[in-house]
Amino acid sequence: MDGIERDSNGSDLQLIGGTQAAPGEAGDLTFAPGIRWYALHTRSRFEQKVYTGLRGKSLEAFLPRAQVMSRRKDRRKKILVPLLPGYVFVQSSLDPYAYWEIIKTVGVVRMVAFKGMPVPASDQEIESLMILNGTDRTVENRSFMQKGDKVMIMEGPLKGLVGFYLKHKNKTEKVVVSVELLKRSMAVEIDGWALEKL
Repeated sequence: MDGIERDSNGSDLQLIGGTQAAPGEAGDLTFAPGIRWYALHTRSRFEQKVYTGLRGKSLEAFLPRAQVMSRRKDRRKKILVPLLPGYVFVQSSLDPYAYWEIIKTVGVVRMVAFKGMPVPASDQEIESLMILNGTDRTVENRSFMQKGDKVMIMEGPLKGLVGFYLKHKNKTEKVVVSVELLKRSMAVEIDGWALEKL
């Protein structure tokens, strides 16, 4: 199938980004007002191609990257890799035309949306990613943890301990370990880098 279907009137309908709409229209999508940053989910290893494609369309794009040592057998050198594999950000005053121009970029799978509405990233999150961009510090992708998530301590003397994430306080996290049989709980402070969400 070529990705084009016909409606009852014989008009072409395109299947783009998982939404069916006539060309030049955004179907049932609604857009937030103003110029905002939006996250795009890309095909695997297509982040640079999407970034270049968006820039070629004169759109403001952002691909956060971090420096890592390459893992080649013959030589070692620092290379830039995507900080968030599978995602590129684009800044736009999103309207139906801009939406379709962005979605039609080679390698774009979809725009991150909730209930049919593209969701803009917060300015603070984008600013934080811009600070991390290109850093040579060790940056590890971690699971997003919220209060109540089941976690395991992965390093240190408490390695293997399973509990529940309590809260972020003064740059330390707490893990609560409960013994249901005894109806008792204990909380231990732990550095966030040592936690893994289960």
